[in-house]
Amino acid sequence: MLKAIIVEDEEASRNLLTGFIRDYCPQVQLLSATDNAATALENIYNLQPDVVFLDIQLKGETSFELLEKLSEIKFEIIFTTAYDNYMLKAIKISAIDYLLKPINIEELKAAVAKAEKKRQQLMMNKNLEILVSNFRNNYQDHQIAIASSEGFVFVKVSSIIYLEAESAYTVFFLKNNQKIMASRNIKEYEELLTDHGFFRIHKSYIVNMAEIVKYIRGEGGNLIMSNDASIEVSRRRKEDFLKLFIKH
Repeated sequence: MLKAIIVEDEEASRNLLTGFIRDYCPQVQLLSATDNAATALENIYNLQPDVVFLDIQLKGETSFELLEKLSEIKFEIIFTTAYDNYMLKAIKISAIDYLLKPINIEELKAAVAKAEKKRQQLMMNKNLEILVSNFRNNYQDHQIAIASSEGFVFVKVSSIIYLEAESAYTVFFLKNNQKIMASRNIKEYEELLTDHGFFRIHKSYIVNMAEIVKYIRGEGGNLIMSNDASIEVSRRRKEDFLKLFIKH
């Protein structure tokens, strides 16, 4: 999902664009729609949008003046305006698109598709950077990208205590009582984490061997993890788990 903010000082135009996005751009999560630069500045800092639909001429200042205050915040810009005399300036600051009012639905959908494609490319580049970094560091402080409903969350492998399958999804239980719901099944993460000290003890669980506090004997047995969670070991996995556990 692309997180978005609308900055448009004309109420009718703001409401129309809001309706168009909700009706025709399902990949966009609209976080706020505001009519002034001060509120827009606050919302962009607090909400960290992926894309901002920005009217060029705001009350009291242009959006270019607003953007000068946001040089350190990274997001895509889709300008909206009734005039085309700002187009060259918009191109110079690398706006993803420039929509003339009245906004055409197909042009809006095309602009959103551009923003989505660029965001995906940035995420791929980030994944590549992390991969290269991991190789350089011999996998110390290795990171993985967890695919969530909102994009990707990058976490250190050492911060993961265990994973739990939930239908087609996977829940990551992290240190500091954090949880992340991943939009991929647990099998994908088993393949990714096996070489980094993780073991699948059950069809529903993968554990970080370094985070096991105690093994309790039983038919399959139970593990007490560093966050006090108690997790069942399946009978089928018990023997292989114990062999690995003894080595640790």
